[in-house]
Amino acid sequence: MSISNFSFVNMAAQLDEERGITFQDKARTWDTAADAQEVVDALNNQSTVHYLNLDGNTLGVEAAQAIGEALKRHPEFRKALWKNLFTRRLKTEIPVALQHLGAGLITAGAKLTVLDLSDNALGPNGMRGLEEFLRSPVCYSLQELLLYNCGLGPEGGTMLSKALIDLHANAKKAGSPLQLRVFVGGRNRLENVGAKALAKAFKTLQTFEEIVLMQNSIYFEGVQALAESFKENPHLRVLNMNDNTLRAKGAGQIAEILPSLPLLRELNFGDCLIRTNGAYHFGEALENSNDKLEVVDLGFNEINSDGGLVLVSAMQNKPKLRIFNIDGNCFGQEGCEQIKAEMAKLDNAAALQPFEEDASEDEAGDDESGDENADDDDGDQEDEYDEDEGEEYDEHEHANDTTEEADEEDEEYVNIAEETAYVTTNPYVTKLFNETTNSVASDPLSVSNKTMNPIFTPETFCLSQKPCSLEHFDSLDSDNKLRDLQGILNQFNDDNHLLLLVFTTLKCAHLSQSSKAALELAVSLYQLTFDYAIKTKQETRVTNYVLKQLCLLRCEEPFKSDYNIKSCRFALSEAIRSPQFANDNIKNTFKLFLEKIDV
Repeated sequence: MSISNFSFVNMAAQLDEERGITFQDKARTWDTAADAQEVVDALNNQSTVHYLNLDGNTLGVEAAQAIGEALKRHPEFRKALWKNLFTRRLKTEIPVALQHLGAGLITAGAKLTVLDLSDNALGPNGMRGLEEFLRSPVCYSLQELLLYNCGLGPEGGTMLSKALIDLHANAKKAGSPLQLRVFVGGRNRLENVGAKALAKAFKTLQTFEEIVLMQNSIYFEGVQALAESFKENPHLRVLNMNDNTLRAKGAGQIAEILPSLPLLRELNFGDCLIRTNGAYHFGEALENSNDKLEVVDLGFNEINSDGGLVLVSAMQNKPKLRIFNIDGNCFGQEGCEQIKAEMAKLDNAAALQPFEEDASEDEAGDDESGDENADDDDGDQEDEYDEDEGEEYDEHEHANDTTEEADEEDEEYVNIAEETAYVTTNPYVTKLFNETTNSVASDPLSVSNKTMNPIFTPETFCLSQKPCSLEHFDSLDSDNKLRDLQGILNQFNDDNHLLLLVFTTLKCAHLSQSSKAALELAVSLYQLTFDYAIKTKQETRVTNYVLKQLCLLRCEEPFKSDYNIKSCRFALSEAIRSPQFANDNIKNTFKLFLEKIDV
């Protein structure tokens, strides 16, 4: 490199270097213009000011006006680092002070990249002091908006959302598309209303790389709206909703969109009450997606050891994983040891964080009733009725609760298949077969009319909802029962086909210890089931479902199978002996769970 080139590079580096002024943690009280003279002098004496850090002081209206005047001289200004700036100030002072500071930057024609107002008690009133500023050209260049612990509430969250949507439109119209990458809005008591409002903004902007909404008293309705908005931000790298209330249903909503976020580095849904079924949802989603993950935090979620093992299995394709936290769940001592042993087999084993707090598996509970004695601080407000939950729950009553304190009863998917052509009699607690599917409406084999032929033909064998007897099995008078049953199953599509395939397999496996022919047919049908699962890329989904039907994977909803579980497990153990069965991943999963019981 020549001397001239070297000098040019140095000069460019110097020009790009940020210069600024800081009064961080000086504990100054600036009430009047005279009080703020030291800040004004610093702004007047320094020709280039990229940032002004006022963190840890307290600012009044007159002092803010003086500082705003001084900011008018700095069009190069980029970063407003104004967190923890209004301690002991009246709520009437804060919006006016913010208006003065914003007016100074608007006049200067500054191009802000960072606005940090965290740890200020803004509330909806404070947002009124920001509305004009957030819609102005100063914020067209905004990349990071940090509003942690600002007490916005549902109203403030709604006001913020409208301002951001208007900012996006204004910037686009001006030919300077908004590129807001980071939003930190934790501890703001947004609740469902504020969350749904911000979801509209996230869905509109579509530029976010980091979203932090921890501890905001958000429940299913808000989670559902946010999940849809996250999907529209494919560049997300950090997603943190720690200490809200997802439960299994909310976890399912988030899990569905995770494959749409291929750049995700950090996933934090700790302390969200997702429980074991929620862990299944996350495990299923992460099994074959999000291979760039570096941090996964699902601690303190009342997950049992089965759920923990599913999550460990999902980490095997995460080569960059550095931190995997599932501490504080309900694994029990034996479960913790199993999880450690399985994690030790993975290349990223060192990512598993220590188990410092662990509860017995019994504490996860099958009925998992919630805490009935939450404080009733806001009982005068109306209850919200969550149609998806089927019960009344007053989210405002628990607005100040953490997830642990708001430990309400976890409603699961009970009527999973009620809209499908094949209706089961048991409350299967998995998302499998949840969606409405289309059977061949004109087909006389459709079970919607519930009319069954008393003779056990291949049709009635497949479509019967009850286990068959050996007499029924033998009455299938064909030399090729597998071909005949396949002929019936192939008349159904998608989840209907898969559901009938699983239960036809169980009907044969039910008899596997009393009939060699039934065992051979069950082994073949297990093979067909997982060939179909692999073909349709549903390995984890179907594996978990079969494990539940064989009572190998615990369900949170009370469930007792109508089938001879021991015989069904026996047939499965025979099936996985075949070198042609499924793949090593599915085989090893079944072996792990079968080894825990006496087949």
